[in-house]
Amino acid sequence: MKRREFIKTTLAAAALSVLPRVSTATNGGKMKILVLTGSPRKNGNSNTLADNFIKGAEEAGHEVVRFNAAFKEVHPCIGCNSCGMNGPCVFKDDFEFVRQHIVDADMVVFVTPMYYFGISAQLKAVIDRFYAVNGQIHRPKKAALLMTYANTAALEAEPIKSHYKTLLNYLGWTDVGQIIASGVWPVGAVNHTEYPRQAYELGKSLKLA
Repeated sequence: MKRREFIKTTLAAAALSVLPRVSTATNGGKMKILVLTGSPRKNGNSNTLADNFIKGAEEAGHEVVRFNAAFKEVHPCIGCNSCGMNGPCVFKDDFEFVRQHIVDADMVVFVTPMYYFGISAQLKAVIDRFYAVNGQIHRPKKAALLMTYANTAALEAEPIKSHYKTLLNYLGWTDVGQIIASGVWPVGAVNHTEYPRQAYELGKSLKLA
């Protein structure tokens, strides 16, 4: 795609973001929630937070779908711009599941362990592929961050929190909660903390309004 055509497409996608979003939530204002996890450890600490969050959200009556990126095939974005920020991707892989659910979702939850001071590569690949649906998701949604890391220094959590905040600012989404679980490393370590309960309570407390 030539530069002029690319700019025209980008502006068109941005224009979509100002359109009012009509909620797809039914059943008394309950939400459609997409949970994106990034841990390659099936019983890992961040996945435990996801389990508890989902339990609380479902008990509150919300509809939850989960995508475990580490166990799916998601090709990294190669910046070819074939999608034009709002079209089909050249890769036909498991990101199609995310594509099917993220547009109508009222809320997106990012769940990741800290890997070398950043989001896990598996989840980052999914986020990068948001580019192909940018024009459809660049509008109001709720979001939450569930993150675990081995160390206890609060400063070390800032890169992921900053990335999350910047992403939400760009998309026009609203943060409704963050569970930042420090000091958990071995599988199961988070079970001996208050973080699973906090994740459950966050899910349980969610409301559309």
